[in-house]
Amino acid sequence: MQLIHHCPKTKAKLIFTHQESTPSYFNKNGLNEDLLLTIALNGEQSQQIVINGELHQFPPYSIIPLVSAQDYSFEKPEQITAWQYSRDFYCNVDSNFEISCFGVLFFGFRGNQFLSLKEDCREKFNVLKQLFIEEFQTIDTIQTDMLQMLLKRLIILTTRLAKEQYLAGKIYEEEKFDLIRQFNILVDKEFKNQHQVRYYAGQLHKTPKTLTRIFNGFNYSSPSVIIQDRIIMEAKRLFTYTTLSIKEIAYELGFRDAGHFSRFFKNATNLKPSDFRKQQ
Repeated sequence: MQLIHHCPKTKAKLIFTHQESTPSYFNKNGLNEDLLLTIALNGEQSQQIVINGELHQFPPYSIIPLVSAQDYSFEKPEQITAWQYSRDFYCNVDSNFEISCFGVLFFGFRGNQFLSLKEDCREKFNVLKQLFIEEFQTIDTIQTDMLQMLLKRLIILTTRLAKEQYLAGKIYEEEKFDLIRQFNILVDKEFKNQHQVRYYAGQLHKTPKTLTRIFNGFNYSSPSVIIQDRIIMEAKRLFTYTTLSIKEIAYELGFRDAGHFSRFFKNATNLKPSDFRKQQ
């Protein structure tokens, strides 16, 4: 089952996929115009998921949030329930920072979050799935509002899981955690042109040392590693989905010298750019 809703006013998109063997909107984040945020729920069996060329185990009854820049594929897509939406379908950027489309779920944590669902939580998500199906089938003038409300409920539930499982034992200081979120948003916007921590620190009115200290307090990757990871993610996407030369990709990512870019890529991936492309 794959259900699609377009907002009548903005044409923003929400896609609900449930146990579909050949889902048309999975793994569409290459050069596709639909830049979708994804919340994917696995079924009762563990399976493999490939994210940006790296293999991971997707445990049973667990959730993973995926951003539009990530390239992914599921071993058993027929087990997956997924909610995918464009930012303009649900974007409360000016509301509570935790649940906006630039919120902590997608920009507050680093790495791949596999969030496990306990039995009581599974029931909440089962109920929510049924409500989505019913609402997709109810065509009226307030359908978009209802779907946005259900999506907000989904994001709140998933954000609570992420905080519970990834911030356990840490002192949650909202101001500092929001700084991490703002840093991630800035990197996602500026990484092609700005590669130095001091630029982002300046934008956030902090020193690089202060940023690093705050990130360390949450056992987070260092600011420099986050910038590097974002550049590498984009480089892999371009190598996979375009025929641009190494020199052209280097220029696209803000490197004036292709040799410098090649060394940067190999240091991060243990592969030369040409060898990575051959594997695709």
